[in-house]
Amino acid sequence: MAGILARTTPRKLKLNFILVVLAASGLALLAWTQVWVYSVVAGSGADPLTLAVDGSEASPAVTALALAGFALAGALTIAGRVIRVVLGALEILLGVSVFLAAYLVLDNPALASAPAVTKATGVAGTESILAAVTSASVTPWPWVALAASVLMGATGLGIVLTASRWPGPTTKYQTTRLVAAAGTSAAAPASSGEPDAVVDWDDLSRGQDPTA
Repeated sequence: MAGILARTTPRKLKLNFILVVLAASGLALLAWTQVWVYSVVAGSGADPLTLAVDGSEASPAVTALALAGFALAGALTIAGRVIRVVLGALEILLGVSVFLAAYLVLDNPALASAPAVTKATGVAGTESILAAVTSASVTPWPWVALAASVLMGATGLGIVLTASRWPGPTTKYQTTRLVAAAGTSAAAPASSGEPDAVVDWDDLSRGQDPTA
């Protein structure tokens, strides 16, 4: 891995990291839109109620974290070296946050179903909801979000380690050089007797005192 990074040009290195940040954020956002948990709730009738709980209900924070990743990718395109390091650290924090959001669903899918259960049955309170949910199964999408979080964290670390190699923001400066017109002297104004501010400024630039 280190050898590949060493052979990559600075411009391509910057582009690759920005694209990976976008891809990881997009993957997390895609996972958030899918069904994360199927919960079976004991109903008042004979048949239990099966709820499909998507990521927006099971882990609503993922969307904000993914959108923050998109904004971070945009900031990386114009950031200087120090800001790149800061943004890389923020990308690591975003990865950790998405990891925790997905892990909490995997650890307790019944509790993650609480908003959907309350909406469907009116049952509120943690203990009441856990008692009402007879079973809860997790789909692959929380694992996809977990993979996206690992990619975000690894990318942020790579940005921190390679920030000094990235090319800086491209800024072009145009320098203007004053040249004396034909038939005049650069050291003296074209019209005798009247001071010329431009010539005086040139004299000061050369270390001469125009008032002497």
